[in-house]
Amino acid sequence: MNLPFNSRLLRGHPEEALRTKSPHWSPRTSCGDLFRLLVLLLICGSSSATSAAAASWFVSPSGDDDNSGSLEAPFATVGRAQDAASPGDTIYFRGGVYQMRESDIAARRGLFARVIVLGKSGLPGRPITYRCWDNERPCFDFSDVRPAGQRVTGFYVRGSWLHLKGLEVTGVQVTIRDHTQSICIESHGSHNIFERLALHDGQAIGIYHVRGSDNLFLNCDAWNNWDRTSEDGVGENVDGFGCHPPPGSTGNVFRGCRAWFNSDDGFDCISADEAVTFENCWACYNGYSPDMQRLANGNGFKAGGYGSRAAGRLPLPIPRHVVKDCLAVGNKANGFYANHHPGGCDWLNNVAWDNGAEFNMLGRLDDNVTDVDGRDHHLVGNLSFGSRYGSRRILTEVDQSQCELTGNRFSDPPQLSSVEKESLQRAELTAPRDSDGNLPEIVALQNWRPLVPTAASSQLETSTERNPTAQSD
Repeated sequence: MNLPFNSRLLRGHPEEALRTKSPHWSPRTSCGDLFRLLVLLLICGSSSATSAAAASWFVSPSGDDDNSGSLEAPFATVGRAQDAASPGDTIYFRGGVYQMRESDIAARRGLFARVIVLGKSGLPGRPITYRCWDNERPCFDFSDVRPAGQRVTGFYVRGSWLHLKGLEVTGVQVTIRDHTQSICIESHGSHNIFERLALHDGQAIGIYHVRGSDNLFLNCDAWNNWDRTSEDGVGENVDGFGCHPPPGSTGNVFRGCRAWFNSDDGFDCISADEAVTFENCWACYNGYSPDMQRLANGNGFKAGGYGSRAAGRLPLPIPRHVVKDCLAVGNKANGFYANHHPGGCDWLNNVAWDNGAEFNMLGRLDDNVTDVDGRDHHLVGNLSFGSRYGSRRILTEVDQSQCELTGNRFSDPPQLSSVEKESLQRAELTAPRDSDGNLPEIVALQNWRPLVPTAASSQLETSTERNPTAQSD
């Protein structure tokens, strides 16, 4: 059927299409044709209305909240832009330093001081986007926010259907001497995307997900975060990324994220009641300061465990976390660690080098008291280039008779060339991302392809052949 449309319809003028004469338009046109025409007109009209409704707002360090929020007359604060925005809108941040002060704290509640609160939600298909303008780099500096006796959160995100991209958070402080923690970005919403965020050089956890489902943490970096203030000053609790969802908060994924020189762990999902997935993430030198001072725990990927939680309060079933296509280098304790998990996890196509232990599967009985060798783990296609303490620390604390081990290379680590070793050094692993936000290319990863296609199955074809032309994971 040739419908009587002209090009103005495609530009959002469906009313003119109805006036357009066509040899195919006649009283004999079928009811089916009329129905299809009306549906198409409604779709076009709805699309046009949605597009017209989406607005752009601008914020600048030199802006003013009495401005209109345009590119030429930007707002000054996140809160003012959030008030103006509706689902589908984009809030652009111009480059420069947004120096936050205690007077900027949006919400105080008991022990907690939340400086920027993102509480307004978007809608499915119409998120509210908070992002950098063009290739500029907006940096939110919280070093002057020091409320006495309160835990500081830089961004407190409780809204859903949001997209944060290209923002930098630095200098988040700790003011409490006892056990505590501060947080750069605290997540409580669902269906959010946190993309290309830089969280660094403060005393706080990079991203801390507390509740909410189907969130994607994409190509984010957390580095040089160390709590020097509380307790003994070694920075326990300051992870690069933490994910601890309660029952029902499912589908949370970390992809392409990188954590280095955080005083505690790189990635931590202790006390998670639902499964968490880590894909193509890197954890390097966690548990150390940049000058290699020994600090807190120092695990690359801590996947599981429930601390001292009573056995009757453990989730049923125990969640099965997934760690795949990840890299752990130079972490103080373990590269990949099950952390007393009372169940199994999936460890697929991961690479470890120079950690205290490469793959530590330490488990716990259902009483959550008695430590045992790990059970029910799927270790498939993993590779170690060698622990700093030798072969005995490559695969530890594992009951191999109760786990699936397929296509791994643990017993005979590859001999790396000088070029490959150089590619696994600090300068290469912490190099800038490319223009699309991808992790830097590492020769050692290019030259040693995954041993097994990513899947937890003993039927997988295995290969340990060297492939100098393989692409980076």
